[in-house]
Amino acid sequence: MSLPADTPSAIADALGYLQYYLQELTECQNTSEQVINTTLMGLTAQLQQLTQLMTGPAPTSTVAPPLIPTSPSPVPVPSALSKQWMRPKLPSSPNFSGEWNSGRAFFNSCTLYLCLALEQFSCDEEKIFWTLAFFKDG
Repeated sequence: MSLPADTPSAIADALGYLQYYLQELTECQNTSEQVINTTLMGLTAQLQQLTQLMTGPAPTSTVAPPLIPTSPSPVPVPSALSKQWMRPKLPSSPNFSGEWNSGRAFFNSCTLYLCLALEQFSCDEEKIFWTLAFFKDG
């Protein structure tokens, strides 16, 4: 870019710096676009592989199952006690008052209970009704 002959040197220097800076920014943008395009191509390839794995036939396993050691004399555990030992009794969720500051604790409590007591619910609707039963205050 050519400047008029009477352009002050400070302005010419500033314009030169800005032009240089713009060129560097353009180069950075081009490099970023290349990285993004490369990443996008890699993600697309991974997505295609996952799609093929999901839609294709199940692969046959060539790895032998791990050996399970057997004890010479297993100790019998009464069935009534085995369930009690396997899973601790979970407290039910606290009542929800609708206050904003107690919402996260209520959500976490319900989520934990629902994850650990899946066998108690046969469908999502039962989970929703169970959760709504704690909306008592406010």
